Amino acid sequence: MRTQIPTQRSVTPLLDQINSPAELSQLDPSQLPQLAQELRDWLLYSVGVTGGHFGAGLGVVELTIALHYLLDTPADHLVWDVGHQTYPHKILTGRREQMLSMRQPNGLAPFPKRAESPYDSFGTGHSSTSISAALGMALASRLKGEQRKTVAVIGDGAMTAGMAFEALSHAAHTQADMLVILNDNEMSISPNEGGLATYLEEHLRAGHLSGHHKGPELDGNATGALFGALTFDYQGPVDGNDFDKLLPALQQALNSEGPQFLHLVTRKGKGFEPAESDPVGYHSITKIEPLDAPVKPKKPKFCNIFGRWLCDTARNDDRLVGITPAMREGSDLIAFSEQFPARYFDVAIAEQHAATLAAGFACEGMKPVLAIYSTFLQRAYDQFVHDIAIQDLDVLLAVDRAGLVGEDGATHAGLFDLAYLRCLPGVMLMTPSDEQELYQLLKTGYDFQGPAAVRYPRGSGCEIEVDPTLPALEPGRAKLIRSGQKAAILNFGPLLPAAQQAADQQNLTLVDMRFVKPLDTALIDQLAQSHELLVTLEDHAIAGGAGSAVGEYLQSRGTQTQLLQLGIPDHWIEHASRGAQLAECGLDAEGIKAAVEQRLS
Repeated sequence: MRTQIPTQRSVTPLLDQINSPAELSQLDPSQLPQLAQELRDWLLYSVGVTGGHFGAGLGVVELTIALHYLLDTPADHLVWDVGHQTYPHKILTGRREQMLSMRQPNGLAPFPKRAESPYDSFGTGHSSTSISAALGMALASRLKGEQRKTVAVIGDGAMTAGMAFEALSHAAHTQADMLVILNDNEMSISPNEGGLATYLEEHLRAGHLSGHHKGPELDGNATGALFGALTFDYQGPVDGNDFDKLLPALQQALNSEGPQFLHLVTRKGKGFEPAESDPVGYHSITKIEPLDAPVKPKKPKFCNIFGRWLCDTARNDDRLVGITPAMREGSDLIAFSEQFPARYFDVAIAEQHAATLAAGFACEGMKPVLAIYSTFLQRAYDQFVHDIAIQDLDVLLAVDRAGLVGEDGATHAGLFDLAYLRCLPGVMLMTPSDEQELYQLLKTGYDFQGPAAVRYPRGSGCEIEVDPTLPALEPGRAKLIRSGQKAAILNFGPLLPAAQQAADQQNLTLVDMRFVKPLDTALIDQLAQSHELLVTLEDHAIAGGAGSAVGEYLQSRGTQTQLLQLGIPDHWIEHASRGAQLAECGLDAEGIKAAVEQRLS
């Protein structure tokens, strides 16, 4: 077993012969273990070069080989959930050499993508969609009279979401010919939480591998009862890293009619000892730097500032509860979960439930703080509207990963939260420009009586030393950074350093707006009277964003001052570094300067 990621390309003679699953199917089963080892070696090397998702792919090498060995892809449908585990799939489907371009501009996407390959049956990035999509494909094949096999591979973490069970229930009702494979490695990104995780641990993994159960014939046997009760034909648990057990079980499931459920037990990070020992830490890695490369000091990230504020506030207010939908590490609730375990709630991948759970806490006088990625908040929108906003409940959203997120691409970008939140009456929206403002605006949102949201980006800010003693900021009050002529930049959020450069070079007025709702309308009126042009700047979609809010206000006043809205244009931004994405959108200093010059000319 490897203990070090290779920095040189491994010798992979068998893998080098496989450029499509059709060639894979020509191998003798006895050759598959060697192929699995070579595939792991190539995965270790390629991810070391590019960085990316790591542990999940190592765990499903045997499963990926077995599926493509037995299926006739792409004619048969193979749908992967989330996509963290699809790097081996990409390697076996004609993209082996392209793996060295993973997550780079014009390179491979980090998730399945229909436009990238016909073998990617369904694009994904969020969890728990695979069963629904596969069911739609299976029912379409039935209606068209086509003989295709349909398989959904879903992780045990993704099975914690209600959407997965909605799809299972419907699949049982339709009696569709499809196979659901549960890849059970006891992990998603963090250790799994909730009743399903406990059930799997106590019953489905409990001592015996391999069983075959149908709902009506269970006779009280706990193994498979949960899925058998839905009338799925259940097999398992089966060792998903052992070809001798995996291939027969998979073959049986594929040759059976009606809804099938195959429960596999795999090991996340298999074949690389550090990843097996630390599956959380090795869920994803950065690219391996040369040994003589200078060590870059780690800067605090925005999420670290949030985690610090959360603990500081919880020490002084026992009403505070922290909620996360399975993003303890990503949103940095680690310290909070350790220091205040009774007030920490990881609801698993269940964003809708997280929002309404917060509403329930607020109804009882508690002070819930829901830490959630912008892209995942989209999944809880109706609950925020119906259960929180309409009832004017005292809930604070800490909206992490707001804006462009770099290499994870369009599926994870948080570009729409201002648009879908600011239209709701009574909601306060805040856009801190740096770490200090984040800490103070979290105070502001926490003190606000009603629903409030603070949005902040992925990664690090300006390396400002945060002073936690500074007070909350006054709602709706902007900060004038510099006075200039002709044009005024109204900055919303973390693009302030780029705006500062442009303003200094062009002698423009610059304002740190801080609040999208309520706007500092008095300052906007003053700037509109004294400048030819107002320029709004935001790391958000132009359509419906902060610039739209300013435009709506100016129109309501009949103000004739020109307005230039700078933000994310109306098309999907592909994966690249965050800096490259911002430059592409004209949101770096040079892009801002050029846009202002063009409009003024």
